[in-house]
Amino acid sequence: MYLKDNSNGDMVEVLDTAALFDPNQASLQGRYHAGEEMPEAQSFAKAELLFPSGEALPRCWVDPGYRN
Repeated sequence: MYLKDNSNGDMVEVLDTAALFDPNQASLQGRYHAGEEMPEAQSFAKAELLFPSGEALPRCWVDPGYRN
């Protein structure tokens, strides 16, 4: 799955989808998907990620109290 980094507009390949869907995790492992060489994985804050269309991530993925 690919998301967009809001700070620079680059695409991020999500390597840990379980962390993406877990509202109790504020970050996830991924790597930038740009250039010819595969970069090393790094941690990305979910608050800084968007869908490629520019839409925000669903609240149930980022807010542990979304049911309240």
